[in-house]
Amino acid sequence: MKKLLIVITSGMFAVGCGNAARPVAENVNTSTVSSTPERSQTAIAHSLENQQPPTDANSAGKSKWKQSGDPIDTKAFDSAIASAELNLRKKPDDAAAKKALSEAYYKRGVALTDARQYASALGDYRKAVKYDPANTVAKGWIDKIVMIYDSMNRESPKEGEEPPPLQLNKPN
Repeated sequence: MKKLLIVITSGMFAVGCGNAARPVAENVNTSTVSSTPERSQTAIAHSLENQQPPTDANSAGKSKWKQSGDPIDTKAFDSAIASAELNLRKKPDDAAAKKALSEAYYKRGVALTDARQYASALGDYRKAVKYDPANTVAKGWIDKIVMIYDSMNRESPKEGEEPPPLQLNKPN
């Protein structure tokens, strides 16, 4: 019984291989036959009949971004930002106050990135760079998030259009 099964299986395999695409000779000129033995080049014939044309990301319109991610509690970050903004209003030209506000926005941006709230995090990273242009880490996150949106063929939120963070709704 086992021998019969093996014979049937190998026969099916041979028939299946017999129907495979055959190489087509390419670059062979039949009018001139060289006396030197050369290997002819082969290519498998393919049809483009049922294939979709490639889409160019620049020619196709990008879809709009949308708010997503996991809601988180940002109260501690929000109060740190409010405190730093108050200090900056008291001393508008103080570099340390600007750097503190930049750091507060950056920290909330990191928390939002961890929660996959990229659109909201993008806004915080942009504000961090606004108050501290030397913040290269925040600049790097801006580039990464924009690249993520581009790779998904979505437009990233424009500066000033970023949504507020998705808040965690705690039961009272």
